[in-house]
Amino acid sequence: MRIFFLPVSALLLFLVNGCGQPATQSTNTTTKIESAAKATNDPLTAAINGEHRSADEKNRDQFRNPAQTLEFFGISSDMTVVEIWPGGGWYTNIIAPFLNAGGGSYYAAGFSRDGADERVVAALNSFENSFVEKPETYGQVVMTVLGPDEAIAPPGSADTVLTFRNVHNWQSRGSAPAHFAAFFDALKPGGVLGVVEHRADGNDALPRDGSSGYVFESDVVELAEAAGFELVARSDINANSADTKDHPFGVWTLPPVRRSSAVRGQEDPNFDRARYDAIGESDRMTLKFQKPFAADGALLE
Repeated sequence: MRIFFLPVSALLLFLVNGCGQPATQSTNTTTKIESAAKATNDPLTAAINGEHRSADEKNRDQFRNPAQTLEFFGISSDMTVVEIWPGGGWYTNIIAPFLNAGGGSYYAAGFSRDGADERVVAALNSFENSFVEKPETYGQVVMTVLGPDEAIAPPGSADTVLTFRNVHNWQSRGSAPAHFAAFFDALKPGGVLGVVEHRADGNDALPRDGSSGYVFESDVVELAEAAGFELVARSDINANSADTKDHPFGVWTLPPVRRSSAVRGQEDPNFDRARYDAIGESDRMTLKFQKPFAADGALLE
């Protein structure tokens, strides 16, 4: 069964956010993942190392640290997990097989088809073809919408909501408070909101409107707490001390986007990328929030 709660947003945000290509299905992928899981006795390691992931995707593990990140957020394979704006599905390609191995549920909260232009529709179709139509590998991937009057998952049903490098987009659009409220509504009491975002801290000259791609950690904490969350842990799993955050085209100057012009698609062939490529991917905050229980220990409605 596929569910589409499909209000419109910009495709560029969808594509930049994913920073990866839709996965391709290998023959007998499920069998290979199951065999790997038995060999390692660890379904997360099996999902990360599985042959369903491309070499390019795996090459980015050194920057995205998926095993450590998901373990920090406390993900287990029997959970209900909502990923916000999964883009091309880089993390979907890990999380969905991992949940499928343990009977968990995966929701992809993205963009609406209603009134969408052909590029948005094409991106949604690609995600559907890559993941929804391959339940043998990814389980039941349910596509929902992050937007006004939409539910990213049934209220109070999710164990975890995850967002990777998205908050700057919501800051620039003024939609961040509403989105954090939606995360709160979808989670069970005691449920976790995991946030990974390009970190502005260390460069006070950066704007606070998301336009550089970098976000101040205190702003994310403020957004989450205003929605009702409690900050329970921080991690430097995804930190990069080499990132000076003073790049000419914001965070997108760095890999994997590697922008060389203020206008996307009009790249400067004479731009010297060496300095920025040497930095690698951005310095990122990794924050774990929790939807609280009531003071007496009862479930918070």
